[in-house]
Amino acid sequence: MTSKTIAKYALCALAMGLAMFGTARAQAQNLVIGGKNFTEQLLLSDMTAQYLRAKGYDTELKNGLGTTLMRSALESGQLDIVWDYTGTALIVYNHIEDKLDPDQIYQKVKELDAPRGLTWLNESGLNNTYAFAMPRKLAEHYGIHTLQDLADRINADDRDGGKPHLMGVDYEFASRPDGLGPMQELYGFKLARSEVKQMDPGLVYTALKNEQLFVGLTYASDGRIKGFDLQLLDDDKGYFAAYKATPVVRQDILDKNPALAGQLNALAAKIDTATMTELNKRVDIDQEPVAKVAADFLKQAGLI
Repeated sequence: MTSKTIAKYALCALAMGLAMFGTARAQAQNLVIGGKNFTEQLLLSDMTAQYLRAKGYDTELKNGLGTTLMRSALESGQLDIVWDYTGTALIVYNHIEDKLDPDQIYQKVKELDAPRGLTWLNESGLNNTYAFAMPRKLAEHYGIHTLQDLADRINADDRDGGKPHLMGVDYEFASRPDGLGPMQELYGFKLARSEVKQMDPGLVYTALKNEQLFVGLTYASDGRIKGFDLQLLDDDKGYFAAYKATPVVRQDILDKNPALAGQLNALAAKIDTATMTELNKRVDIDQEPVAKVAADFLKQAGLI
């Protein structure tokens, strides 16, 4: 074989290699990851972008979005991957207010989104549902661990003519049909109107920290629960819907990236409520950067 023939074959091989590389790059397209506009979502979207970059994907991060805007962007194809909550999908997107258990909610939203080309992957162990919390010292003093304990204490004090029990809730929860009224009915207690303080959600945490409230409405994985030493009360009658954080991906993106579902499921398997509460605390209370907290988590979890 002459040197000219060898050179010709080499050039052909190089051309084929470049064509195959170009095809691979086209298939491993840029993944646009969305996130909502609060700490937990900033962390989830950032850790997903870092994780997938480490797996060889090109990623673009678009977070800081409102709930409905993020959903619209996912449906229209402007976003490829988001983390969303099963309860949000059930109630906000699909307007279903039936009382369903956590698995029923997951199966329902998965079923409803499949025709829309959206796939709910495996749920994480993170349940960022509504929750009531008390200052820990106060909860321990009265032996209150559940919402039924709370109801029993309120009823006992009312019979004995005790002091008012101030409850802080946001404006929406105070009046919504699946809010405070039905919850009191289920647990069998009744607060006077003067005992219910409607306030900005962020102020509820501060008031609990300062023991200006007996109990307040919070979110189960908020970093301030740990940072302000609050005691979450167990919803022992299952009043609140589950809000399980789950990766949601456009099906066409999964079709083009066969390994992606397994990789995101592996990430979801490492996340639970206690873990996320600590990560949220590091950002909200300790003032650490989101990107650093996300990277630390991925390394400690053995994901990168």
